[in-house]
Amino acid sequence: MSKTTKAHKITTITGLAIVIANMIGTGAFTSLGFQLKELNNPMVVISLWILGGILALSGAFSYAEVGTVIKKSGGEYAFLSKIYHPLVGYLSGWISLTVGFAAPVALAAIAFVEYFPFGNLNAKWTSILLIGIITLIHTKSLNASSKFQNVSTFLKVLLILVLILIGLFLPGNSGNNFSFGNDYFTEIASSAFAVALIYVSYSYSGWNAAAYITEEFRNPTKSLPIALIGGTVLVTILYTLLQFIFLKHVPINELAGELNVGTIAARKMLGENIGNLFGLAISLLLVSGISAMVWVGPRVTSSIAKEHRLWKYFRAEEGSIPQKALWLQFGISAILLLSGTFEQIMVYCGILLTISAMMTVFGIFILRRKTEYQNQKGYKSPLFPVFQVLFLLLSLWMIGFAFVNNTFETLLGMSNLLIGLGMYYWSKKTTNKQFNE
Repeated sequence: MSKTTKAHKITTITGLAIVIANMIGTGAFTSLGFQLKELNNPMVVISLWILGGILALSGAFSYAEVGTVIKKSGGEYAFLSKIYHPLVGYLSGWISLTVGFAAPVALAAIAFVEYFPFGNLNAKWTSILLIGIITLIHTKSLNASSKFQNVSTFLKVLLILVLILIGLFLPGNSGNNFSFGNDYFTEIASSAFAVALIYVSYSYSGWNAAAYITEEFRNPTKSLPIALIGGTVLVTILYTLLQFIFLKHVPINELAGELNVGTIAARKMLGENIGNLFGLAISLLLVSGISAMVWVGPRVTSSIAKEHRLWKYFRAEEGSIPQKALWLQFGISAILLLSGTFEQIMVYCGILLTISAMMTVFGIFILRRKTEYQNQKGYKSPLFPVFQVLFLLLSLWMIGFAFVNNTFETLLGMSNLLIGLGMYYWSKKTTNKQFNE
């Protein structure tokens, strides 16, 4: 590797920052309100977030193993194309291209506006403007992207730590009872818990972010597992403590259905004025999550463009920034903002991402049976296949209940896959025609 090329590679710290920034976004500060529409036991909610963390960690173990064997950028697109068939990889790439990053970016931008305490901003158009500015920053250079990401992620984690420490030391006044009451196991076994787990799994989405930029690491075999697993463990601890603080200081009935639960909790703990300042800080630091997703998503589109002539317009030269793919993702986010509601986008996006992740996790069973991979050096998932089986079973459980309770959003997700299937064969036909000519 030339010195010039290596100078443009990213470090383990930047990879860790990307994972943390991708994970800590809208879900940490918004999804609790949706969960409390149906769940009333605080301990059930805490259990929900711990289970979500275990689910994400199970996925991180699996992706670390797959990513150190198939050392290609593009995440599920690269992995599933190699493990199964180019069609399967294309469909996962289609999910990433259409909603996998564009939808969370749109949601994070909406949350930014909701938390911003000053002015009467138009949520949709302000969100579109914000995403456009961040996209412009990421078209400049990889070095500028890295610095922006590292600094904004550090400030975001610092803010959450400050909020958690204040909440732990101040006496609770919510009246919520943290105990294993009679209704605990009833709620755990309910369909509401399964659907809430979709919201939580969306909140944890991003644990696989480093797998989309594998080739941009200086040492992928070392850096990828640290970024994926280390980032997931840290965020799980922060998320669980953060939800505990919200529930400790705010009654459930005041949080149920609310989007800006962070600001509500800060006002309860510190008063109206300081609470508004925390709301402003949360709003500004959601920019870090938007930035991370804006950075990572277009790398999938660029990977698809390398192998499918239909998307060749969005192809980037080796080692260069995929500027056209960046603006494509911006356009999709803008369309989602103008057409969908927050809750619908969250469920719809969560279901599709879960399907894609399931296929990758199951891929470990296939890779371990292939002789060409058995002697390769790389990370090995611990306690195999315990975490993989847990991930697959919980994912199927969520999707099953989602189909029953959110049938429209589930069918919308399936229709998106059918469109992706049509695009694959159109792309293949275009490529064959070009080759024959």
